[in-house]
Amino acid sequence: MEKRVLFDFDIEFTNGGGIQGQKFRLDIEGDDISDEELAQYIVEDMRLLMVDKVSILNKKIINEKHKRQD
Repeated sequence: MEKRVLFDFDIEFTNGGGIQGQKFRLDIEGDDISDEELAQYIVEDMRLLMVDKVSILNKKIINEKHKRQD
């Protein structure tokens, strides 16, 4: 079975405001991903600007078929 990471996140912006995600799922290579790598991936993939702080919460690696098409 392939690996995915299930997590919540909270992103704060330098100009105020923020966004949150709950029970977000992401395909990963290997058996783990660091919070720093996960935060960087979210920011880059969503093309977010002026990010101040990213918090990764409730991270859990799960066995589940990958969904994303390359």
